[in-house]
This record gives sequence, C-alpha cells and structure tokens, in this order.
Amino acid sequence: MTSISADKKKKGGGTIRLWAVLFWLLVWQGASMAIGQEILLVSPLSVFLKLFELAPTGEFWQSILFSSLRILGGFLLSAGAGAVLAALSAKCRRVEQLLAPAVLAVKAVPVASFIILILIWISSRNLSVCISFLMVFPVIYTNTLNGIRKIDGELLEMAGIFRMSSWARFWYLSLPQVMPYFRAGCSVGLGLCWKAGTAAEVIGIPDGSIGEKLYHAKVYLNTSELFAWTLVIILVSLLFEKLFLAVLDGLTGRLERM
Repeated sequence: MTSISADKKKKGGGTIRLWAVLFWLLVWQGASMAIGQEILLVSPLSVFLKLFELAPTGEFWQSILFSSLRILGGFLLSAGAGAVLAALSAKCRRVEQLLAPAVLAVKAVPVASFIILILIWISSRNLSVCISFLMVFPVIYTNTLNGIRKIDGELLEMAGIFRMSSWARFWYLSLPQVMPYFRAGCSVGLGLCWKAGTAAEVIGIPDGSIGEKLYHAKVYLNTSELFAWTLVIILVSLLFEKLFLAVLDGLTGRLERM
C-alpha cells in the first residue's frame, strides 16, 4: 500500500454516470446470455429479483447490521489510531522508527494469513473488526504522516511571531492542510475495510454475517444469491463512504471559512 495523493480531483472526475452503469449492465447481460449457464454467470435481472426476495426478510437486515457494526468499527478504530500515531511519529522520530517494522509487516503479509492467525486468538464474531483495523491502519497512518510533513513551515513560523497558541496553530493552520491527506486515506480505507472484513467473515463464517451468507451461497452454487450479497456489499460500502466523506468535507469547509 502506498501513500495516496491529496491533490484535488477535477470537477466531476469521480462521478459515476448512469449511462456507464447501464453500459456495463448490458455487457453483463450479454455475457450471461452468451454463456447460457446461470450457475456460471447469472444475469443482472436474476440478481435483482433475488435481492428483492431477500430484502423484506429480517435476517437480511440483521446480517447487514452485524457486518456493518464490526467492519465500520474496525475502520473507525484504525482512522483514530492512524491519525494519532502519525502525529506522534511526526513529532518523535523514535516513534516512527518503532512503528515502521509493524506497518511494513501489515502491508506485506497476505490478508488470509492474518485471518487464520487471528482466528487462533479470538472468536470469529469479532474477526472482521481486527482485520478491518489492520488493513486500513497503514493507509491512514502513511497518508496522515505525509500530510503532516507537508505543512507549510513558513505559516508556522509566522504563527510563532504572532504568538498564536498551540491550539490555534493546530486548528487554523495544521488541520486544514492535513485534512485532504487524511480524507484520501479514508476514501481508500472505507472500500478496503469492506473487502478485507467480508473476506474474514467468509473464512471465519460467524453466524448472522454477510460473509456467512456468501459462503453458503457458494457451497450451494446459488450464484444469484452470491451476486445479490456482493451487490449489497457494494451499495452499503458506497453509502457509508459518501456519508463519512461528507462529514469530513463539511468539517474541512468549516475550517476554511474560519
């Protein structure tokens, strides 16, 4: 995992267009019709029908809630720990040197290895919390640390001349400059935590999780249900990403107006 640029996106550059979605749905439908075996590649219509079949059930929403609380809990813990430890590393070289081997190990070790190892220590019900935390932490930590190091030193010198308090320097000068880097890390981390968290659930198979539903769909060759739950993961991940980033953007805009 490498550091993510905090450069501002061009307007509309990351927007998903309806025509593009429709194009890929048509490609999917065409491929399904060409293969002619829904057990190999189910059609989009079958997936949506299965999703509408699952949605009214309480078990469907309980599974989403179960996985969301744990996966997003792991993300929030990693975001907080990554930001705090990045600040400590920027202030103290020894802290950065101490954390460097651990961060490198988390980047290099395959997710499956962590899942199997952690299953030895904890219950599968909380496995996705730990895996989400581990996979997201290096992204948040690295980006935030790079953002802190790129703070304009001349502004801080000026603040010293005008005898600004440490809190005012942090709130008005440092935080607005670091926030884009932290936001970039969170944007990637939110998608990554769902990928890693659901992978952990598929291996650990905790009762009542989305991962359990994916596992059972695979075992019984229920391709439409497998795709339906995959679509649910995409939609829930996208929803929480939009909400979380909207909160960060609101905070950033408030800082810029001060």
